[in-house]
Amino acid sequence: MHVFHHPTTHTLTHKPWPEFDYHPAVSFEISHSDTSVRLRFNVIEETIRAVNKTPNSEVWEDSCVEMFISFGKGYYNFEINPIGTILAAYGPDRDNREFLPPDKIADIKTISKISQGNPVHWSIEIVIPVSTFIYDESLILNGAKARANFFKCGDKLPRPHFLSWAPIDAPTPNFHLPEFFGDVMFH
Repeated sequence: MHVFHHPTTHTLTHKPWPEFDYHPAVSFEISHSDTSVRLRFNVIEETIRAVNKTPNSEVWEDSCVEMFISFGKGYYNFEINPIGTILAAYGPDRDNREFLPPDKIADIKTISKISQGNPVHWSIEIVIPVSTFIYDESLILNGAKARANFFKCGDKLPRPHFLSWAPIDAPTPNFHLPEFFGDVMFH
């Protein structure tokens, strides 16, 4: 059980699909208040892509960091590119998902920093209000137990890659596998 209250740095160390051998350096911090979840990703990679600018667009094709989290039956996926474009959805599995309403996505605050160079350093801070978790209306973060996983991908980068926080055992790249989420607690 991983406990999230004060920011602690975690690293994406798992590369579930060895045929995608590129491994950018990715860490994240997660914490919470009574009203929101705060998530900050730090990434060092050889190049970035950030072309998707519309909420719920194909941000996984860009340099993308992600949090998938379940407080009960289904799970939320939040996928964010370096310029703060967010895809947010909810459902029980990969094929049965509903995008969160645009007004709920607009309530999510992002702050991004990109330092061009070789390699590129970028970070993004995401503040997700509790009210964004619309399928868990009575959610109280303090003491909440959840299952989650955190990811980095870049499907259309020169070297596509798929990294995870908790290990995944699947034959092809797929982050939508809640059976491989790790146990977490907001304390």
